[in-house]
Amino acid sequence: MKVALSPIEFARRAKRLYSKNEAVVDGDLRLTYEEFFDRCDRWSCALQKMGVKKGDRVAYIAPNSHSHLEGYYAVPQIGAILVPINYRLSAEEFEYIINHSGSKIVCVHPDYFEAVDSVREKLPAVEQYIALEGKKDGWKEYERLLLEGDATYEAIEIAEDDLITINYTSGTTARPKGVMITHRNAYMNIMGTLVHHHLTPEDRYLWTLPMFHANGWTFTWINTARGMAHICLRKVEASIIYELLQRERVTMFCAAPTVLISITNVPEELRATAPKGIRLFTAGAPPAAATIEIVERDLGWELTHVYGLTETTPLIAICEPRASHMDLTIEQRAKVKARQGIELVSSGELKVVDDNGVEVAKDGETLGEITVRGNVVMTGYYNDPESTAAAIKDGWFYTGDAAVVHDDGYLEIRDRFKDVIISGGENISSVEVEGCLLHHPAILEVAVVGMPHEKWGEAPHAFVVLHAGKTSSEAELRLHVRENLAHFKTPQWFSFVSDLPKTATGKVQKFLLRDGKTGISKQ
Repeated sequence: MKVALSPIEFARRAKRLYSKNEAVVDGDLRLTYEEFFDRCDRWSCALQKMGVKKGDRVAYIAPNSHSHLEGYYAVPQIGAILVPINYRLSAEEFEYIINHSGSKIVCVHPDYFEAVDSVREKLPAVEQYIALEGKKDGWKEYERLLLEGDATYEAIEIAEDDLITINYTSGTTARPKGVMITHRNAYMNIMGTLVHHHLTPEDRYLWTLPMFHANGWTFTWINTARGMAHICLRKVEASIIYELLQRERVTMFCAAPTVLISITNVPEELRATAPKGIRLFTAGAPPAAATIEIVERDLGWELTHVYGLTETTPLIAICEPRASHMDLTIEQRAKVKARQGIELVSSGELKVVDDNGVEVAKDGETLGEITVRGNVVMTGYYNDPESTAAAIKDGWFYTGDAAVVHDDGYLEIRDRFKDVIISGGENISSVEVEGCLLHHPAILEVAVVGMPHEKWGEAPHAFVVLHAGKTSSEAELRLHVRENLAHFKTPQWFSFVSDLPKTATGKVQKFLLRDGKTGISKQ
């Protein structure tokens, strides 16, 4: 009677209950769930005919598209393991991940044919290259394989502890690590999200978040579990987003804070076209309260801040709204919503601990490291026992995130531990200083890092991107911080730049700012 906990169960249910619902919109293409799953099953059959067996790895390099989404069902339902690769990486990084994962099949969107071909001779384990769209000499055509095959594939028994994906981390300071996620991990994250965030078959989800990023925070499967429509977005452009929000009657999306900044930083006439009442999740970096204020006050959307890592499938905390929050002003409520919140019911136990492993006081001041154990924590890093042992100690996964806990139990990240600035013996949160600066009307983006200082050891240095057409000065910004934070937190230096160096998932690469190797241009 026992059935393995797997996202594939949601596909079985959706086939029966939501077959006529619109499943996927990708440009002019529209698929019902019946049509979508027929394509998934045909691809499963084609993969098996190419020799893919249980445990084999199938890599994807593609934007948010119907063919990419189909991989999240077709690959795992035959017991194979999906390897979604960040398409913004270099050819050399593609080479490393494909080889490290031992991928047997590589499925690629035309935009990345050239990059993959340039390293093809260095990929000895790859047996087949699949062109997800169009034609390419020496590549098999995805659509032709679907048309030539049928929808009858060999059913494979799946255990819930089998791997469903290997997701590679950003690799900002070292080689990317392959995070091993099981069917059970993904299932529990999905269920926890659905408990805390009510969704219905009438909801329509816009794919502003890359599917490769921690499996789209498992919304690749969440939407299907509820019979919702997946509205594909291949490139994040504010004008296209506003068009799709209105035309496709979007009700929900997910986005990192950097994407929210780009969405809100548009002409007023474009913002005025945004439908009210849209719900969204934000994560990936602590959002500034100023950004939350714009989203909720100016756009009339409902923002929920969630927190997690690729290693935790990814969500382990949610800033769950409470009735008491509604008594706050929008500015006060934005500060609360900027916190990471409390553990999800399914994520397991979450603690913020000191160097001795003792939980920190709930005083909103004492700094500790976020640790977690439970059903969403990865099996480990693929073929990397040393990194696994360094991250998982005594049954707890150590996140590397420095946080405080407030008296209501809500945790708040103050920094990555490597980014905490220690100036004259005082701990300074770069996130807190950035949040303060983002309240200045001239600032679009900002990153604060610690730089060497003769007297204090190190001190904050702010790299500032201004809104187009707006001006400010070092003296003005220094005064702004001093009026809102303790004086010792005020940056010693300000640099006005045209942009900030970021990873392919939108996180600011602070180590480049510290090392002076940014390549960014001064304004």
